[in-house]
Amino acid sequence: MFSKGMVKNMLPRLLPFGTLGARQALRDVGRALGFSQFEMNSFSRLIPHQLKITLAAAFEQSPRLRDKVAASEKNQWLYKTARYLEGLPRHFSVHAAGVILSDQDLSQIVPLQVGSDGMPLTQYSKDYVEQLGLLKIDLLGLRNLSVLDRALQLVKQNYQVDFDIHQISLADPLTLRIFQTAQTAGVFQFESAGIRNVLRRLQPQSFEDLTAVNALFRPGPMENIDHFIDRRHQKEQVIYPAQALAPILSPTYGILVYQEQVMQVAAVMAGFSLGQADILRRAMSKKKLALIDQLRTKFIQGAKNRGYSTEAATKVYDYIERFANYGFNRSHAVAYTKMAFELAYLKCHFPAAFMAALLGSVIGDSDKTKEYVLEARQLKVQLHGPNLNLSRFGFSLDHQQIIFGLNSIRSLRRDFVWAILSERKRAGRFKNFQDFLQRMPEKFLKTDSLQALIYSGAGDTFGQTRATLLHNLSKILDNRLLSGNNIELLAVLAPKLEQIPEINLNERLSQEEKYLGTFISAHPVTRYSKLAAAKKTTLIVQLQSDQSVRILLYLKNIKTIRTKKGEQMAFLTGEDQTGQIEVIIFPNLYRQVATDLKSNQVYLIAGKVQERNQRRQLIAVQMKAAADVKTPMKKTFYLRLPSAFDDQRKQQLWQLMRRYQGDNPVIIYEEATAKKLALAKQYWLADSEELRQLLVKMIGKENLVVKNENE
Repeated sequence: MFSKGMVKNMLPRLLPFGTLGARQALRDVGRALGFSQFEMNSFSRLIPHQLKITLAAAFEQSPRLRDKVAASEKNQWLYKTARYLEGLPRHFSVHAAGVILSDQDLSQIVPLQVGSDGMPLTQYSKDYVEQLGLLKIDLLGLRNLSVLDRALQLVKQNYQVDFDIHQISLADPLTLRIFQTAQTAGVFQFESAGIRNVLRRLQPQSFEDLTAVNALFRPGPMENIDHFIDRRHQKEQVIYPAQALAPILSPTYGILVYQEQVMQVAAVMAGFSLGQADILRRAMSKKKLALIDQLRTKFIQGAKNRGYSTEAATKVYDYIERFANYGFNRSHAVAYTKMAFELAYLKCHFPAAFMAALLGSVIGDSDKTKEYVLEARQLKVQLHGPNLNLSRFGFSLDHQQIIFGLNSIRSLRRDFVWAILSERKRAGRFKNFQDFLQRMPEKFLKTDSLQALIYSGAGDTFGQTRATLLHNLSKILDNRLLSGNNIELLAVLAPKLEQIPEINLNERLSQEEKYLGTFISAHPVTRYSKLAAAKKTTLIVQLQSDQSVRILLYLKNIKTIRTKKGEQMAFLTGEDQTGQIEVIIFPNLYRQVATDLKSNQVYLIAGKVQERNQRRQLIAVQMKAAADVKTPMKKTFYLRLPSAFDDQRKQQLWQLMRRYQGDNPVIIYEEATAKKLALAKQYWLADSEELRQLLVKMIGKENLVVKNENE
């Protein structure tokens, strides 16, 4: 009945137009007028950073921009021309989710063009398409839906529970606690730092609170967040523009949050039908001024007919006009929050399944992988690297512990991964690395791929150190290639593996980060365990407010700003093996350390912990790269007491040791009893030449050894 081309033309994508904003208008005009890139950058920097700011508003707000424009006739020409062009369409793009659905070939109704993927695009934007009476639908494809689906599969496979995600309680206290503590990494719509801060301040007690936060945390409605929180905690009085609106606005503490509330207000106060109320909602949300003024008259008259004064009706209409511009669709907010709640429920009740699904959704993104690995560890979920005998294609669970999938190893061909899984399914687990190579097709036996498997830890299952496998790889590989598929010949030619001690932790972590995007064997700060002991550092999870501490921090992100005085300071985000924290570097310290600040490095930081909006921060007073801090050398005193060393002389020794107490451990060996004693800290010694001479005199030079040992 319909040709393939006609069917495609019944479901075209929407084509939105991008318009010339203030900066872009200046840049495009400047390019046409021959301004240099440097000149355009200097112009652009003078425009205040404000959402959707116009050139006229920027000119009014920025004295430096006014001076720049007035500096030359050419600059004035640039500014005036850009003002004329500002707001005009500049380019088109493809709407992220919008499609038109019709039972007719739309090429007969609207102009279409072919998009880059071969799909037709409308050449009318959404407003004109709607005016033609066509049905516009937004179809959202969300990564989080895949995470939810995968997590549910893992729950079904690994947990012995009868569980239906659609039947969970939306008042579940453990799930609400996730939101109250802002542990929302991986939770749809609630993952950003900004909304986590709102959650900490609000302390949501219900699903309704979460829905309101979701609706408010958007450009525009954000200006009401402080009022919403203060009213929620009874720090600000809840005021209604008219008492009759209390049942509508009481769930949101007198603040218009949802577009549906606009419709309810119009229906209750002015007698609008739901159809008329929807016209009002759309007029306000799209800022159609002529229609808003037209409906004002109708609203006031309807309110008067219901017994309200003109003054009260005008006050309410002004109120809804002020807030409705930013109102969010409640049905959207509820649907989004329901999905977020389901994800948070899985996170607190089935953390291993949730984190495995979440990690599987960010393969290739090192920053997110590291963040979610840390989150899993904070949830007490055990993680294991890739394993040639256990790993599946993607992340999986084994006894509710996460196993990295072979697909998470960078530089490993996908068909190689499938070949490993198919062979393991066919003939069982691999007995050793030689057996693995023997059973793999020759086309996959490339040094780079095999090194990736070894460095990522996939070969650890065979009981050999990574260093041993790497050192012997060329011999094993040559043997496999020479013997072909002849198992007997392979056994005859098999080389004896030379055992090599494991590669050092620094190299292991570096290679794990290279091939997996994160650290599995340990965390980067654990490389400095001796420094941590010497400097008595505190773990992030143990930090308390108003505490002066030293921490070791793996630096992830650096954000620099200027103070009102024009001085630079920085906000650092970093972590150790137990958690994350924000570190504030004020200008005085920033000037000292600015040139040394680099992401993905470990720093020793001294400072004071403060709590703001229920979130810990560290105000730094000292900071230095851990690699540049020299760990003090501690000495251990080894004293051997000869058989003839009687009790009287022992008493003299104890008295001497009490006089020279210090921080250096003491180990005593008694020849008479053949016992070795590690003395309590109260008997540790200070290192001094005077003490050494006295000890030599008491027990003999041959019975004293002072050994340097770096803690």
